[in-house]
Amino acid sequence: MTERGRAVLDELRGLANPANAVGMARFGINSTGTLGISIPTLRALARRLGRDHELAIELWASGLHEARILAAFVDEPARVDDAQLEAQVLDLDSWDVCDQWCSSVVWRTSFALAKVRAWAHRPEEFVRRASFALIASLAVHDKKLTDADFIALLPLIERAADDDRNFVKKAVNWALRQIGKRNRALNAAAVETAQRLVARPERAARWIGRDALRELTSDAVQARLA
Repeated sequence: MTERGRAVLDELRGLANPANAVGMARFGINSTGTLGISIPTLRALARRLGRDHELAIELWASGLHEARILAAFVDEPARVDDAQLEAQVLDLDSWDVCDQWCSSVVWRTSFALAKVRAWAHRPEEFVRRASFALIASLAVHDKKLTDADFIALLPLIERAADDDRNFVKKAVNWALRQIGKRNRALNAAAVETAQRLVARPERAARWIGRDALRELTSDAVQARLA
């Protein structure tokens, strides 16, 4: 490991807050290797460090929970390759690392849509979550994608809506809601998808559909889209 990598890991360990780590566990965050450092603190550290692909690789390899989130914040998307994504997605063991990784680095890579489609069919809980967290991230951040790009992803949402695993179904719901909040046309398409889910026999599909409909048809969302 480089001197810089060791220094950053030492700094992270110095910021550890065991009480916070206990509190994070109550929100379903994996407590293994968790230091209890807040996201704002990690973001401030990332701004000071700047983008550094080699550092990101070292931080991720440490296995520390917050080091992996920091790795997502400082990585250079243009230097991330397919092999890195495939290796790192298998390391995911907590929803917050998954979501920060997708929303900070993966969506910015040239592989994003391909990974959405590939990971949506994988059996591993956090690999599958990554697919739908990535859809949500693309819907929020990627202004170059078209309505057609997102409509083409709705069948993936419908196919995964029967997955009753907590971290999958919440990500499927998140993806559907973010697509539906992008613009009026996608709102209409997402609402139609949610209505079909409500009519399905699977408990997870009905929950995803009802929860999405509640937000997507709300006065607040409709007013913003108008």
